[in-house]
Amino acid sequence: MTSFPPVSELTRLQIDCVEKWHNEPISNPYSGIEELVCRQHEFNYRLWHEEDIARSPDATDERIAGVKRSIDKLNQQRNDMIEKLDDAITEMLSESGVGDTSALPINTETPGSAIDRLSIMSLRLYHYAEQRDRDDATDEHRLKVNDRITLCEVQHGDLSNSLQTLLDDLFAGRKQHKTYRQMKMYNDPSLNPEIYRAKG
Repeated sequence: MTSFPPVSELTRLQIDCVEKWHNEPISNPYSGIEELVCRQHEFNYRLWHEEDIARSPDATDERIAGVKRSIDKLNQQRNDMIEKLDDAITEMLSESGVGDTSALPINTETPGSAIDRLSIMSLRLYHYAEQRDRDDATDEHRLKVNDRITLCEVQHGDLSNSLQTLLDDLFAGRKQHKTYRQMKMYNDPSLNPEIYRAKG
């Protein structure tokens, strides 16, 4: 039976991958829950850079349209991976012998969603540092960015600790765990009126 890794190891994986992927091709040498965390993180990484392109004042309408479709696809994959993470946790809880917890309290956020938020935070921290260290940055700019980095680090630490507490509670049978299905409508041809009406 594989135990769930400490949250500190997962956040280190996310932070290390952001830096590595900016200097070499994206890779995922992990296995188990770490492989899923890395895969989910990759979609956020790709989304981050597509969002930058979409806001470029030099981007043509055609380019923006292509990026928008890419963002929609990546965002769906990102959300699918949140569900896969939560499903994997359900399996691990079962393998760990955690019994019926349906009568116990449940958090407003699943572990998969918290892992997703930590992924985004690691990207934010990397790119804030990148902006702080720009050659053309003024002292005022660096001071503003440093203040934001400090705040992000506090939030990252708070969320990491909260997720660790949640996981400890789940595996000790003190809280209930569920996978919440995203049920996105806009990508479903049978549910998005702009799609099914166009086919009529």
